Amino acid sequence: MPSRTRGPRLGTKLALLGSAVLALPYFFYLQLVEMERLLVQGQSHTQLLTAEGISTLFNGREDLFRDLPVNPKDYDSLHVHPIENPIRLDGDVSDWGEVETRVQRFGTGEAGAQQDGSFDLVLGDQGGDLYVHMRIRDDAKVYRDFRYLRLDNADHVRLSFIRPDGEDGRIAVTLPAPATTQGDATVQPAPAPSGKALGVTTAYWMQEDWRFAETGAPETQIKGSFTAAADGIGVELRMPLALLGSNRYFGLSFVDVDDPASRAVRDISQTLPVAGKESFNLVIYRSPELVNIIEGLGYSGARIQVIDAQQRVRADTGSYRAAPPPDLPLSLALGALHWFRGLGSLFTDTAEEAPGATAAQVIDAALGGDPITGRRTVDGHVEVIMAAHPIISKDATLGAVVVEQNIEEILAFQREAFEQVVLVSLVSLLVVFLALLAFAGRLAWRIRHLRREAAAAIDEHGRLTKQSLDAERSAGDEIGDLSRSVSNMLGRLHQHTHFLEKMPRTLRHEINNPLNALATSIENLKNHVHDDGDKYLASAKRGVLRIGAIVQNLADAVSLEESLAADDREVIDVGRLIENYVANFRATLKGRELVFRGVNEPVYAAVADYRIEQMLDKIIDNAVDFHHVASPIKVQLDVARGALRITVANRGPTLPKTEQNQLFESMVSHRGPQSGMHFGLGLYVVRTIAEHHGGSARAINLIDGSGVAIMVQLPLASSKPATEARSTEAQGTQDAPAPRTLVQPADHATAPLAQAN
Repeated sequence: MPSRTRGPRLGTKLALLGSAVLALPYFFYLQLVEMERLLVQGQSHTQLLTAEGISTLFNGREDLFRDLPVNPKDYDSLHVHPIENPIRLDGDVSDWGEVETRVQRFGTGEAGAQQDGSFDLVLGDQGGDLYVHMRIRDDAKVYRDFRYLRLDNADHVRLSFIRPDGEDGRIAVTLPAPATTQGDATVQPAPAPSGKALGVTTAYWMQEDWRFAETGAPETQIKGSFTAAADGIGVELRMPLALLGSNRYFGLSFVDVDDPASRAVRDISQTLPVAGKESFNLVIYRSPELVNIIEGLGYSGARIQVIDAQQRVRADTGSYRAAPPPDLPLSLALGALHWFRGLGSLFTDTAEEAPGATAAQVIDAALGGDPITGRRTVDGHVEVIMAAHPIISKDATLGAVVVEQNIEEILAFQREAFEQVVLVSLVSLLVVFLALLAFAGRLAWRIRHLRREAAAAIDEHGRLTKQSLDAERSAGDEIGDLSRSVSNMLGRLHQHTHFLEKMPRTLRHEINNPLNALATSIENLKNHVHDDGDKYLASAKRGVLRIGAIVQNLADAVSLEESLAADDREVIDVGRLIENYVANFRATLKGRELVFRGVNEPVYAAVADYRIEQMLDKIIDNAVDFHHVASPIKVQLDVARGALRITVANRGPTLPKTEQNQLFESMVSHRGPQSGMHFGLGLYVVRTIAEHHGGSARAINLIDGSGVAIMVQLPLASSKPATEARSTEAQGTQDAPAPRTLVQPADHATAPLAQAN
């Protein structure tokens, strides 16, 4: 049975060893993380120097921080807050960032309760534009009908302000709805589902009575959209601040129309106090002079802000948001980068790597007089470095300069470098893996080839079939050295085996000479001794014969294979041969019964007849030694599947299953120590003769467990003997051939042995 490998194969071990190359990207990643830390630290220092340089421009300039309008008690200010995020006009305020929380409420009832027509207002500015978002409470919505020229017969928003020329500005923002025509009637569609954009607003310059537009053309500088919900309307507008005068007087009103039939104005909710237009203004936290100073200081990817002591943004320029990258699929390198970051978090304390201060803490520290830097994440993905430096005037802090810059370039460099690392690592891993796989395959093939040849050097019976190995004999590595060592071992083993094979013949020659002299001396002594000494002479003679038989058996076993090779075979009727043999052998058995059962037709096989008789001698001698007294020894001949089977069965002790295959080996015997004449060579001779004739021999227990059967299987001859073939042709014209019926036993090897009982 061929040996099996235990544990991982050589190729598996080499593949696991080669997979260690996968650790290289992680070490490169650690180097990139350290490089990123150094680059971020350098950028933070640079930004702090920039903030310090800008702050020197404003040190001691208290006048730059005193230009905000003063709000008397009779003024109702509308606060405009700077917007950092890009705004999309879709009626939704969620993209305004923190500004969406700066809500002012108008048109409420007692105790500030919301009522029909009231609205929440948020104002912001960005890039010289004023953004307006109104969340209006309206239970019954009436949209503009294009069939009417009047604009005050539907829900709309009114903008009141002072133009740069000092004249009153009146703009009505209408909420038109797409109309569908059914015959001659125009039907207004149902409001859109909650949260869905319903339409685009249209603005018109209005006459003093707010009923008709001054011209039929809409004002294109004011753009907006609106959404509808079950409880109200959301309006989002954008208009240039240049439409307003320097005083920035500005007010809003919502005109509520609930009856779609009469279209009468039900109520007007407004930001204007009762005192009139002089009593409202738009407060924008921007200092024009500060804006002019820092406007030319901005650079790509950076934002500069000037904040006063009340943490109000007085001027800003630039943006830390770079152009959004194209939507690319997640590459293998980026996936590996995220995986390594997660792996690194298992071994490092991520809390120590987090930014040391938030945006509010950075500003508070700068207003407290301490320069500081911090790192934060905006919108969940934009990483920004903040550097803040205080603006000093004598012993007071007027404000702070904040420089914000993203680290997209650093991260992009890290990603590109890591992609190259991953690419090089993958290529290296693939090359190393293929090389190791090829080397392991070649090495495993050489070892298997050497193993097969080494295993074939000794047959299943332990006999040497060759004296040296050819595989890997000329190789210069360790496998070649192993092949040469095994070849030398086989050569020495062959010499020793040859010595052992020659020893019985040498012993026979050396022992026979003194035995002959001893036998002659015993014969001579027989003529000179008295009758009382005959028994001693007979005992000595038996000992001489016993020694001679032992030597002869050893010599026969050693020279059997050589003598078999010289035998001539002929096709004979094995059934007749066995029948005659049993008849002759039966006469020599005294008190023992020998039974033969054959087939009705001749059974031809190419054999040496005296070798078959020699084989039967050994089998029957073995059966006689082990059979129970008064039980027959049965010899049976069967034919099946192109082969003949000779079975000799006897009742007696059975064989252990573990020893059935060892019974036919040389020097193996199950007789007791009293059987000194037997050396376990009988069944070895049987197996050798059977295999020499192309057959096999085996021993099995009978089905009922009452004894043992020795079975020999030999191949049938492909043709009849020449003499019988000529005799059959001569009789073919006279007699029809008789049908040949052979006994067909069952396929089971022990089927015919049941008859031995």
